Amino acid sequence: MITQSPPIKIGSVIHNALTYDPKNRQAFAMNDFSIEETVRRLLLLLQSRQVDFLLVGGIALLSYVEGRNTEDLDLIVALPDLKKLPEIQITSQDPYFARGNFEGLKIDLLLTSNPVFAMVQNKHATQRPFQEQEIPTATVEGLVLLKLYALPSLYRQGDFGRVSLYENDLAALIYAYNPDLKGIIHELSAYVTGGDMDEIQNILAEIQQRIARFRSKSQSSKENPEP
Repeated sequence: MITQSPPIKIGSVIHNALTYDPKNRQAFAMNDFSIEETVRRLLLLLQSRQVDFLLVGGIALLSYVEGRNTEDLDLIVALPDLKKLPEIQITSQDPYFARGNFEGLKIDLLLTSNPVFAMVQNKHATQRPFQEQEIPTATVEGLVLLKLYALPSLYRQGDFGRVSLYENDLAALIYAYNPDLKGIIHELSAYVTGGDMDEIQNILAEIQQRIARFRSKSQSSKENPEP
């Protein structure tokens, strides 16, 4: 049974991640802006400009399960909507991704020119409570789908750090919520084929084995407590 935790405060999560990351401490200390106030202004801006967006990534994950700190916001957004926000300084962009900066707040943007990102925004969105306000957020299924979609590419890039993070995120979501994995695979099959789909299915099988092993050992410990 999942215990509902109090809504998280996005600004505090990002503030803490920046503060306690050794490589950021000096630069962060030199800035006089409040990251919490910056987050609040960004959310008000998104609302006032009627930007259609979906919160994904680490902050979305933390609204469902305990997890790692994150120093940025991840949003799915269409390019025309992004153009409504000239206040966001775009630091890099390709056909499917962009990275921006809003008053010192880092924002990773997943563009709906990618059909998977568009599908998640259209089919796997819900309103989630945060201390700042309710925010359109990816569902558990949407987050699982996005992470599975990203993993084959991360393997090819040899990005062990992000692979480990994504697989742990997946394990936490699947363990806590038991989403419809067959349905997720069916949805992904319209966009991912061949070797990548085989890799995704192998990843899921390994995660399910980890979860089964954990549940078995956990149950055994409860039935046979140490004296």
